[in-house]
Amino acid sequence: MLYGVPGMLFCLDFGSVKEESLEGLLDVIGIKLTELRKKKGYKSHETFSYDHELPRMHYWRIENGKTNITLKSLLRILAIHNISFEDFVAQLPKRSDRKIKTLKKSN
Repeated sequence: MLYGVPGMLFCLDFGSVKEESLEGLLDVIGIKLTELRKKKGYKSHETFSYDHELPRMHYWRIENGKTNITLKSLLRILAIHNISFEDFVAQLPKRSDRKIKTLKKSN
């Protein structure tokens, strides 16, 4: 399936994607969102979610890779950080680096 986002085109073939790699991607997205929150000066996800009217538990689950984040939720959070979807995706580590990042998070 082809999906278009302004300036980008994605080809998704979920038949060949393993569940573990999707979970790893959710972890990496969560790690990056945690970094962005801390960079903004927020020590806790609770304060950040309260200040930006995000559901506290849902935001915690997103940062911890415990839920499938919707594109709508991701775009809302990225707007808070004034970062485009394209820039956010470009900052994510390549697939080979994801395991390393996920392992660092769990330590």
